[in-house]
Amino acid sequence: MSSHVLAQLDAHRSRHAPQGPCPPLIVGVQGPQGSGKTFLTSHLRDALQDEPHKLSVTVFSLDDLYLPHEALVRVAQTHPNHALLQGRGQPGTHDIRLGRDVFDRLKRINDPGAGITEVKLPAFDKSKFNGEGDRVPGSTVRPPVDVVLFEGWCTGFYPIDHKEVERRWTSPVIGLGDNFFKRKGYSVEEFQDINGRLEYYIPWWNSIDAFIQITPPDDHPLDFIYKWRLQQEHHMKALNGGKGMTDGQVEAFVDRYIPGYVLFNEGVVNGWVDNTGTQQTPPWIGRGLRVQIGGDRELLQTSAF
Repeated sequence: MSSHVLAQLDAHRSRHAPQGPCPPLIVGVQGPQGSGKTFLTSHLRDALQDEPHKLSVTVFSLDDLYLPHEALVRVAQTHPNHALLQGRGQPGTHDIRLGRDVFDRLKRINDPGAGITEVKLPAFDKSKFNGEGDRVPGSTVRPPVDVVLFEGWCTGFYPIDHKEVERRWTSPVIGLGDNFFKRKGYSVEEFQDINGRLEYYIPWWNSIDAFIQITPPDDHPLDFIYKWRLQQEHHMKALNGGKGMTDGQVEAFVDRYIPGYVLFNEGVVNGWVDNTGTQQTPPWIGRGLRVQIGGDRELLQTSAF
């Protein structure tokens, strides 16, 4: 991962050299719950900041861009029959305007002519309101910034054709069986709604220069996510005296994210079709790294995309 980011940073600087101040290289990091993306991102930051690189690295997360608690409650109340919007997590529970502003300011932070002396990053405390969470004061970033690492479970997910949403809703889910979504109580209308909301995230993704995707193996694309997240919860409870979710609650938690992986995960590589019917390629294609890990999070292989 470090080698990939360093190579992309060199190329990024070369592209911008004739144009004046170089903006930070913004790297999207996507991976499912429990895959270790936050852990790996923090180690990647440390590696880039340490000798011999000594880079200025900023990290923030999709989770930092959640709506404040009051707005999350309003979203849930406005959509009482929409199971995927009852609580934070899904597209539709983030502050789109705030995200655009943060990405825009980070892009221009190294340009003296932009007059940006600092960028205030948002933060979200998931322990507030009995676990429902709320926005809290975040950190402040000052120039110069070499690399921005932006991690999140659905970073780089794009909307798909409505007919494809219907097809995938009725199709068997590899490793999870037939009629998975019906068994879990989700409706195709909920899927279509989330699909439409993803359009508002495209300006965020347009700010990303390079990409790292952490994926399970092809023969276990979804069931390992339950295993990883359960291991994560057990580890936390072993350290804090048993405080946390039950195994059943962990399963229900992961259930809410499986639709996103089934419908939109391929967008990281494939992009999306715009309103004119034109296939659009993600800006990081040719600058992506896929890191495939096994059931015990061991490295299986890496590949470029």
